[in-house]
Amino acid sequence: MTALADLHRHLDGALRPSTVAELAALEGLEVPADLPFFPGMGLAAALDRFRFTLSLLRTPARVARVAAEMCEDAAAEGVTTLEIRFAPQLHPGGTIADIVDAALEGVAGRAGLILCGLYGEPPEVLEALVDVAATRRGVVGVDLAGGPAPGNTWSLVDYAAPFRRAAALGLGRTVHAGEGRPPLEIRVAIEHLGAQRIGHGTTLLEDPRVLDLVAERGVVIEVCLTSNLQVGAIPALDAHGLPTWLDRGVRACVCVDNPLLSQTTAPREHALAAALPGMTPARVAEIVATGHAAAFRR
Repeated sequence: MTALADLHRHLDGALRPSTVAELAALEGLEVPADLPFFPGMGLAAALDRFRFTLSLLRTPARVARVAAEMCEDAAAEGVTTLEIRFAPQLHPGGTIADIVDAALEGVAGRAGLILCGLYGEPPEVLEALVDVAATRRGVVGVDLAGGPAPGNTWSLVDYAAPFRRAAALGLGRTVHAGEGRPPLEIRVAIEHLGAQRIGHGTTLLEDPRVLDLVAERGVVIEVCLTSNLQVGAIPALDAHGLPTWLDRGVRACVCVDNPLLSQTTAPREHALAAALPGMTPARVAEIVATGHAAAFRR
């Protein structure tokens, strides 16, 4: 089995089904029948599914448990380079530091931890995440997750200051950008937030200048095929730009995103990538190697 990398796996989208059932029973909740994502559902509907999973992760002990189970599950999939990301400010059972420490306890050195700010949050939230990350070596990076919504007070560029501070501290920077939205987001994430990696980036081919920028800067695109299809960022799997990106010198890796909600695994996502028109065994080997090389390290 090829040793795989997964650099984009969300904690609140990666609970085991058995853990969901157990924690829901403890909370007196019924697991929604429509919890899994489905093709074309749209990003807003997908993001709404996290309300339920977050309701099961209200204590540091539960965060630690799921982080530990994620490491075990990824290892069983053949993943040897793993990064787990989550927004600790969404877990009400303790301070941000308490929740991060719980996740680090569960990870126990088996994965890097990425702390997510969310589109629409005040930049001060990301500043607080950087504060916590600064003193915890197991935290390897920061992210901006979710997506912009009408009426948001804060735009993407407003998060530049905490991202610059993260860079000064040696933290990796990744941003959810161009997830079915204009590629200008990708440019802003790179030029203003100093993003080294981009989550999704499905619209990259719509602007040749942004495509060239990504290639020239060596920015890595975190490809999540099943997720992209489900949220409607691509109309069909074979419409994904990955093979063309590689032709144009863009570095990319394949990731799972949310194994529970997307009902997928790292081997399955790599198999889907291998089946894209224009992909070859050499290109698949390239994206696997990129995944290992692009992991954030401190």
